[in-house]
Formats: sequence, structure tokens, C-alpha cells
Amino acid sequence: MTHPAGLVLPKFFLYYDSPVKLVRTEDGGMTGWRLSLDTGRWQPASDLVDRVLFGRDDEIFEINPEEFVWYVEQERGLSLRGDGPIFALYETVRAIQDTLREERRYPTSTEQALIKGIRRRTFVMFEEQLQRAGYPGADPTVVSLSTDEDLEEPPR
Repeated sequence: MTHPAGLVLPKFFLYYDSPVKLVRTEDGGMTGWRLSLDTGRWQPASDLVDRVLFGRDDEIFEINPEEFVWYVEQERGLSLRGDGPIFALYETVRAIQDTLREERRYPTSTEQALIKGIRRRTFVMFEEQLQRAGYPGADPTVVSLSTDEDLEEPPR
């Protein structure tokens, strides 16, 4: 969707290793949302819009939807603990990553596909849960913006 200023929205960024998204508002404007590591929810971040769009900082990167899902779920999986199916899936990814570290190797294509599928699934589950609870900023449809390419850990 193109914003009146000519920007195609949504846009996704890493702002000092924190996932940020810029989205169109109902009135045709634009707003920003930043992931809260404490809750996994979205915090209003309109104050970051100009910084991520026009900043010249080495710690601000525009990323694609696949990378965005990866980083959001990486952070949620590392930062949050709890019970239920989402957290069981986060634990599955942690167990795979722990094994890779212990064995000092890269993931196989099967492991990559498994992690990709889990991260896409937990993203949708978490975002749908946030929507049902009435939290603004949640959008499970971001996953549909990604391609079918393997979702490997993005380089930095």
C-alpha cells in the first residue's frame, strides 16, 4: 500500500537490534510500532518514523518481511517465558539452536526449514493472540508478505 508521501507501506526496520514497523493509519497517515522485549507486544513508536526513514545511523537497517518475522520471533523466543503452545514452539527452536551450538555446526536444510516454519507459525499465533486481546499494532498478515524462500538467519 502506498502512502500519500510515496512510501510503500508497511516498511520494516531494525533500530538498534529492535524490530520496528511503519504502517498506514486508518486516516491515511503513518505510524510506527516497536517490539517490546518485556511483553512481545507492540509499543507506539511514532517518534522513530523520521529516524528510521531519514537517519544516517549505522544501527538502522531496512529489512524485508521475512527478516522482520525472523527477528521478531528470535527476540520473543529469547526474551519471553510462559506456558502454552507458542512457548512450547519457542522451546523447540531453542533446543535446535542449543544442539547446533554444542555440535559447533550450521543447521541442515531440514533444520532450517523446521525453524522457518516454527517462526512463521509462532509469529501468526502471537499476533492473533494480541489482536484477540485488543492490543494495537498486532498484524498476523505480515507473514503473507514474505516469500517462500528459506528464512535463514539474516546477515548483519
